[in-house]
Amino acid sequence: MSQDPDDERLEELREKRREQLKQQAGQEGDNEEAQQAAQERAQAQQEAMLKQYLTDGARQRLNAVEMSKPEFAEQAKQQVLAVARSGRVDGKIDEDQMKRLLKELKPDDSGFDVRRR
Repeated sequence: MSQDPDDERLEELREKRREQLKQQAGQEGDNEEAQQAAQERAQAQQEAMLKQYLTDGARQRLNAVEMSKPEFAEQAKQQVLAVARSGRVDGKIDEDQMKRLLKELKPDDSGFDVRRR
């Protein structure tokens, strides 16, 4: 029982498509790995800059904030890096300066009023 030429052609096309999908999957995996590596490099660079511009006390305070409020700590890190990149840092940021920075970034916690009728 020989196969129909159309069936053979269809099988060839299916095999080519499978190979294409395998290659795409491999490339996507490579892209993900490259993105992961780039993200890790950026994170390491950010940590190095923070080490350069923060005293030990300021880093400890920032780490304590990060444990309780990670989003807020990320915002504070970005602010510190922005200030450092702009050249507005004289020496290192100490713990008192970090307190002031965190206070400035902290949203006004006005809460809400409960009114009884």
